[in-house]
Amino acid sequence: MPARQFFVGGNWKMNGDKKSLGDLITTLNTAALHDETEVVCGAPTIYLDFARSNLDARIGVAAQNCYKVAKGAFTGEISPAMIKDCGVDWVILGHSERRHVFGESDELIGQKVAHALENDLGVIACIGEKLEEREAGTTEKVVFEQTQVIADNVKDWSKVVLAYEPVWAIGTGKTATPQQAQEVHEKLREWIRGNISDAVADSVRILYGGSVTGANCKELASQPDVDGFLVGGASLKPEFVDIINARA
Repeated sequence: MPARQFFVGGNWKMNGDKKSLGDLITTLNTAALHDETEVVCGAPTIYLDFARSNLDARIGVAAQNCYKVAKGAFTGEISPAMIKDCGVDWVILGHSERRHVFGESDELIGQKVAHALENDLGVIACIGEKLEEREAGTTEKVVFEQTQVIADNVKDWSKVVLAYEPVWAIGTGKTATPQQAQEVHEKLREWIRGNISDAVADSVRILYGGSVTGANCKELASQPDVDGFLVGGASLKPEFVDIINARA
């Protein structure tokens, strides 16, 4: 079984300006980054071109969202074709803030995944339960249902990375313990094995997201089914380099 390449995504969310992001980009461009880790930075839409033009070619760039069609009367939206036209190769879809702040449904996220993949964008597809769902014991049900809708819209899994982000751990300072993360990742991989294929289960990368820091990244990265991270707040700080190098 080929080893899964470690993947670290930084989700800058709605943060930064040309000065602060320029400084961050300089830090990343000049840092010693682990050769075997794939790195992708999710820039705000208005800075996608800026990020792609200034980041070193070894670092990928992702949009944080896109719409489900190529063009049209959809004020405020962007399409995969526009993202590709900026030289950007990835998009983050289904993030919990899109689901819970902006009301995106599983169905819409699935349609976005299908359209992004049809346009040859890589997709970082996010899944994860809220605190009340974890406390009610429905974590697996929620995560499997969200993954099913994504899976229904994927033909080529080589372009998809899954990001498990327990909503209760995003930006709260609460992190799932390495054991909690591993437990969900392992069960998710077994679900993929049973519902998609052995090949996809063995090859698809499952990232952990939710208050990942320089302090906790090494222990999380040591878990057998944690194949990387989707990092929020810490991706805007120099410690992002430490997180990228968690397996170094």
